[in-house]
Parts: sequence; C-alpha cells; structure tokens
Amino acid sequence: MKIAQVAPLAERVPPKLYGGTERIVSYLTEELVRQGHDVTLFASGDSITKAELVRCCDVALRLNPAVKDPMPYNILMLDQVRRRADEFDVIHFHIDFLHFPMIRDIADRTLTTTHGRLDLVDLVPSTGCSPKFPWHPFRMINGSRFRV
Repeated sequence: MKIAQVAPLAERVPPKLYGGTERIVSYLTEELVRQGHDVTLFASGDSITKAELVRCCDVALRLNPAVKDPMPYNILMLDQVRRRADEFDVIHFHIDFLHFPMIRDIADRTLTTTHGRLDLVDLVPSTGCSPKFPWHPFRMINGSRFRV
C-alpha cells in the first residue's frame, strides 16, 4: 500500500526533545515501512526516517530563529501533498484540521489524527465543514452537547 504521512513542521520526526505528535508519527511511519508498505513522509528536512522523506522546510520550525511565521511553510507542504495526492492509497494527516478545505474530493482516501484537545468550543465550526468527513454527530464541549 502507498501511504503518505503528513507531519507537523514544528519539530523534526522523530523529535530531538519536545514533540509528542512527531514521535507518534515516527513510530507509525517506521512500523509501516517495516511491514513492507511504501511510505512517504512529508516533514521537516532534518527528519530521520526509512520512508521517502519529502522535505517541506530545511529544519524544524519551532526553534529556527529565521522563521517568523510557520504558516507559509505549512501551506507549501499542503500544496506538495495535494499535487502528489494521486500517488497514494491513503494520506494520513497529523496537522489538526488545516488540510480540510483542500481534500474534499479525496476525503475517502484520507485519515486525520488529531493529537490535541478535542473539547475546545473553537473546534465546533471545523467539524461541520464538509459532509464527506466522518464526524460523530454530537460533541461534548465544556460538558454540553453540541449538534454538528
């Protein structure tokens, strides 16, 4: 199976110090490679992997003093993923919801793992952005049920 893993650019994969999400992406990516899958990792250029590495920036962004705004790097990464989307059976995103507007027509081949809190009221609007995304119809936000 051809699988793309899309990691946050804040830390390398695996992280040197901080970076729980990047650590999980690393474990998953390396195990998929070990099992014989053809895996492509979209991540920072200083990442270390046995998968094909697509360098979306030279080094991880969080501690890079030259980077003032990480958003342009994330947009460029998403553009690379979208241009190569037809190469993959599955595209696994680990970048929260940033990719939702660009995957409407390929949503059935994507997987999104959120690694942060899911109880924040600010997430409610993003859960209804497309009927193609398989959301549970109720979310618990601050102890209240919201229909999305």
